[in-house]
Amino acid sequence: MAEKKEKIVEDETKKFSKQLLGKTIISKNGKRFGEVGDLIFETKSGELIHMVVNNPTPYTEKLELEKDKQGRLLIPFSSVVAMGDFMVIAEEDIV
Repeated sequence: MAEKKEKIVEDETKKFSKQLLGKTIISKNGKRFGEVGDLIFETKSGELIHMVVNNPTPYTEKLELEKDKQGRLLIPFSSVVAMGDFMVIAEEDIV
């Protein structure tokens, strides 16, 4: 009797949250904002809402970004334009 082997297919368009945590957040122009500390999402739909910024740069701290209850800076996930070695955001979408 032949054994069935499950085939696991890696989808290049899907990422696990643990792959995003700790990535450096930069703008399209190369300006550094900090690192992805956490992700906030809508529990019913699974839609990603915000990235929590760890180790914000002095530049980021000067921006009037939204903050969570703990005072951590938030960047809207809708501003993300690319994910790879870095989380690239469109700065014009957050200010």
